[in-house]
Amino acid sequence: MVVSLAKGQKVDLTKTNPGLSKISVGLGWDTNKYDGGNEFDLDSSVFLLEANGKVAGPEGFVFYNNTTGGNGSVVHSGDNLTGDGDGDDEVVHIDLQAVPSNIEKITFTVTIHDADNRGQNFGMVSNAFIRVFNDASELIRYDLGEDFSIETALVVGELYRHNGEWKFAAIGSGYQGGLAALCNDFGLQVG
Repeated sequence: MVVSLAKGQKVDLTKTNPGLSKISVGLGWDTNKYDGGNEFDLDSSVFLLEANGKVAGPEGFVFYNNTTGGNGSVVHSGDNLTGDGDGDDEVVHIDLQAVPSNIEKITFTVTIHDADNRGQNFGMVSNAFIRVFNDASELIRYDLGEDFSIETALVVGELYRHNGEWKFAAIGSGYQGGLAALCNDFGLQVG
């Protein structure tokens, strides 16, 4: 049975699914029609955060140019340049039991590539979602809705450790400043 979440909700993942180890996290979106003349390129990125809410270094930032992190426990499927079609646009595969013990949270984000130069924001994006699934079924789904008008980056959701179990939280927070703002907040100094 799929658990559908609203913004701010949290749900047990491993406690309610004993033995769950290998999961995938799919992120998807559609772009609204607009006359800006530029293609949309949305990118999912994952931040592997320690107890202080920061990455330990560049290896804690998993994205299309660094597709593996957490000693191989987190693997990004690569960049989908168009987002065309139904279903997941980008997928992250995670082996929960292999995530290093210093990682407390795995945060999932989506940004718009070159948003400022292209005049794009998440007000031009619809049907954004994140879902957690395994080989057998979809476990968790969070549909973001369309609450964003000027943001160029979103923290969509996060997996986090709680009393030895993994939980999932639907975040849905928008950022201005794109990927650079997210990186700086999570401890990577860029731009």
